[in-house]
Amino acid sequence: MSATTASATASILRADDRDELRAICGARAAFDRPLAPFTSWKIGGPADALLVVESDDELAAVMRFCLRRKMPWFALGSGSNLLVGDGGMRGLVLRLAGSFAEIDVRADGDEVIVRAGASADMALMTAKAASHGAVGIGSLAGIPGRVGGSLRMNAGTDREIGEFVREVWVQSPSRPEPHAVPVQYYYRHTTLARDAIVSRVTLAFERGEPKAVREQMQERLKRRKATQPIALPNAGSCFRNPEGDKAARLIEAAGAKGWREGGAEVSPLHANFINNVDGATARDVSALLARVRRAVFERSGVELQLEVHLVGVFTAEEENVQ
Repeated sequence: MSATTASATASILRADDRDELRAICGARAAFDRPLAPFTSWKIGGPADALLVVESDDELAAVMRFCLRRKMPWFALGSGSNLLVGDGGMRGLVLRLAGSFAEIDVRADGDEVIVRAGASADMALMTAKAASHGAVGIGSLAGIPGRVGGSLRMNAGTDREIGEFVREVWVQSPSRPEPHAVPVQYYYRHTTLARDAIVSRVTLAFERGEPKAVREQMQERLKRRKATQPIALPNAGSCFRNPEGDKAARLIEAAGAKGWREGGAEVSPLHANFINNVDGATARDVSALLARVRRAVFERSGVELQLEVHLVGVFTAEEENVQ
């Protein structure tokens, strides 16, 4: 291991930092723990600290700690749409739980109102909303992950989650108490500040007939299951669709289906998915992403943009894909 790599992978936490974090989160504070079990790709090196945070007050305390210590932090939901470097992540990795996983759905006149914590499961949220007749919820069906991450990347299919948002609450090191913020939504990104962690969201849907909404959602889920490799570890679509085209079509046209780098493979079922088929590392995946990107550009002249996010410590070879 080079001196540069050793420096990049060394924990930046002091002993007193660890004591303070244990005082905030108790046994839910873990240190130097690999992140691979917490990502959908099953890839990722160790985090200096992995904290499970269960309330607004705990999150506020962690945010104050980050401000005082100038400590980097990252919010990890279900770990979907994410490639964590083999060198892991310095600073704090936060996983919201407890009250942040709550979902409340109610009918209000001709609307269905959904109030969900940031760590609420998208599958559970969409199922509950569909049972109340939330028209349009099918466009969010089958999206892996948590509500907070889906909001930050404005996830969706024919309709995106931002279309249904009524209110967003966040917390941050500079303003640790929960507060509402205005947000604008674009294709696969939003105006949410980078130093803000989503804590809760309110969504509003047109109210329809529950049976029809559930049936439509089930049809969408069946199509998704038939066309995407959901049984294998992956992070969903790797590249954004360029305007007027589909990334999967361009990748398939470049002949990349089935390509392998180490334990990573371009899915034979859906070309915009990369599967972990045999103990893949972040280096394997990033090398394959770069290879696919080059092939599409050489074949079609289109420079694909990543939809997955690369975080943590990568080698120089891995960073070439970004």
